[in-house]
Amino acid sequence: MKFFFIINGRKDKAIIGQEVRKQLRMLAASFEEWDDQFDIYLTTGEGDATRFVRLYCDLHPAEKICFIACGGDGTINEVASGLVGFPGKSMSVLNIGGNSDFVKYFPDRNFKSIHDILAGENIALDIIKVNDSYSFNVADVGFDADVSNFANEYSLLGKKEPFKRGIARALLFSRFNKITVIADGEKLGNRLLLCILANGRIYGDGMICAPKASMTDGLIDVCLLRPMLLWRFLYLLPIYSRGEHLENKLFKNKIIYRQAKHIDIASKKDLINIGLDGEVMPGTKFTVDILPQAINFRLPAAKDPADER
Repeated sequence: MKFFFIINGRKDKAIIGQEVRKQLRMLAASFEEWDDQFDIYLTTGEGDATRFVRLYCDLHPAEKICFIACGGDGTINEVASGLVGFPGKSMSVLNIGGNSDFVKYFPDRNFKSIHDILAGENIALDIIKVNDSYSFNVADVGFDADVSNFANEYSLLGKKEPFKRGIARALLFSRFNKITVIADGEKLGNRLLLCILANGRIYGDGMICAPKASMTDGLIDVCLLRPMLLWRFLYLLPIYSRGEHLENKLFKNKIIYRQAKHIDIASKKDLINIGLDGEVMPGTKFTVDILPQAINFRLPAAKDPADER
């Protein structure tokens, strides 16, 4: 089998390539044992990983290959998006140089070792399709997506601490969003604080937004928070972050939770944002579907308990 390491080509991400090459050199004595081939691709910009994976699969239909996304959730999303429609190919994740929420779904697996990826096993995972784009972990609309969008705007302007600025702006302007959500034909509401569409369980650097979600059940976990006053939102936020919101009585009148296969999201007038594994896509209507077992994923070997000591 061939393993293609997909690495962000930006200069500030050079440490990732250095670590990949270091691990490959350490494995050099075992190449014959693994009977594998290894190559590296440095991306040239946003979306390039998706284009490369899709083109390579088109040009090499019979080749056994595993694309390894090296970095955080953005790189993982791009590789997974390019892999959709190619059931004979697979992917994995080498989580270095990035803080991935996706890999936290598998806490007993070592995503930092090429050796453990080679020694791993393939499983079939679901992926969420949003219009013509994809979310491998969590999609979101409302407050969270607006925070990301505002932060991106401040980054482009060269402002300091863009994420904190984005949160402050969203607290002022994105807590009462006129967005309609319909899950499997059931209208959940037309005003919301935020709405999570989850395949995985964790997003936003460790927030457990969908504690019951499964990446293998063919369902999207929909968690909609109704609008609320600022003081109440700030009071409930730690509970939500810990993943205790589905059972907590304080959320009884402020949360709607469903599992669905198809979701329609729309805004009659305003342009809204949807976050796809942290990347923001604007629009007024989004059609969301689950694609069951669409991604062949190479799960690394389980962590050695001795490594935890």
